[in-house]
Amino acid sequence: MGAQKSIHAGRAKIDVNVDFTHKLCTSLMFPAFRDSSSPLSLVIGSLCIKHPNLFGGSEKLDVSWDKGLYDSNVLVAFRRPRPEWRPQQCFFIQHSLSPEIGVHGTPFDNFSRSGSGGVNLSKLAVGLDLSEPASSKWSSTTSVKFEHVRPINDEGRSITRDLDGFPITCSGNTHDSMVVLKQESKFAKANDQGLSHFSLQIEQGIPVVSKWLIFNRFKFVASKGARLGPAFLLASLTGGSIVGDMAPYQAFAIGGLGSVRGYGEGAVGSGRSCLVANTELALPLVLEAIA
Repeated sequence: MGAQKSIHAGRAKIDVNVDFTHKLCTSLMFPAFRDSSSPLSLVIGSLCIKHPNLFGGSEKLDVSWDKGLYDSNVLVAFRRPRPEWRPQQCFFIQHSLSPEIGVHGTPFDNFSRSGSGGVNLSKLAVGLDLSEPASSKWSSTTSVKFEHVRPINDEGRSITRDLDGFPITCSGNTHDSMVVLKQESKFAKANDQGLSHFSLQIEQGIPVVSKWLIFNRFKFVASKGARLGPAFLLASLTGGSIVGDMAPYQAFAIGGLGSVRGYGEGAVGSGRSCLVANTELALPLVLEAIA
C-alpha cells in the first residue's frame, strides 16, 4: 500500500508519503531473528511528513518513520534558514531499534546472513548537525549529540549480558550514556573513466558526567575505481581504531557487503581496531537470445 498526499496549510504545502507492505511469505523466504506471533511483525513500510514553512520563516520540519522486519527508525529534524555561505543547522531527535549482529550475531546460511543472538539495541539521540558549505568535491559536517543506548532482548526487556554471559554495556548497567562530538569530511570525484572517494570520521566522547563513556574513535574509507576497457577495477581500504571506553556494540565488525563479501556482518571478526583491503574486478555479461 502506497500513498502520497499534499496538504495546503496557509501558504505552506505539507507533503505526506506513506508506504506499507505486508510480507506474507517472509517466514518462508528468510529465517526469523525472533519468534513473534503478531501479524504486525511482518509489516514493513515508511511514513514521511515534510513541512517547508513551519513558523512562516521557511523553517523546515521533517518527520520520518521507517519500519523493517527486525528494525525501526524514527527521525524528527528541524532546519532553520541560513545564508548559503554559513554552516547549515539541523536539530534532530532520533530513536532506532535494530538487532546487534556486528558482534553478537549468530551466523547461519554459510555465514552470508546473521541473526541477532537475542541482543537488540534501542538508541535515543538528541543533537545538532552543522553542515559546512560544500565545494565541488569536498563536504564537511560537524555534530554534537547526546546518545542513550539500551540493549534489550527479543521480548523488549533490558539486558546487561548476552547468551554467553558476557557484558553488553561498557558501564555494566542496563544502558550507556554519552555525549559525542563528531567531525566527518568527504571527498568524491567521478567521471566516465573512474571514481575516487575518501571519507574520514572522528568521534570524541566528552566527559560531561564521570559515568558516561569517554573515548576517541576514528574511521576512514578510501576507494579508487578505474575502467579497463569493458571491465571496471575497484580497490578500497577501510580502517579505524577506538581508544578509551568501548562498549561491545561499538567494535569494528569485519564481514558483509561493505567489507568481506560472502560473509555476514561481523562473521569474520570484530575488535577495537581494524584494517580491510578489497579489490574487485567487474566484467559485463552479454546474454544472446536463442531463437
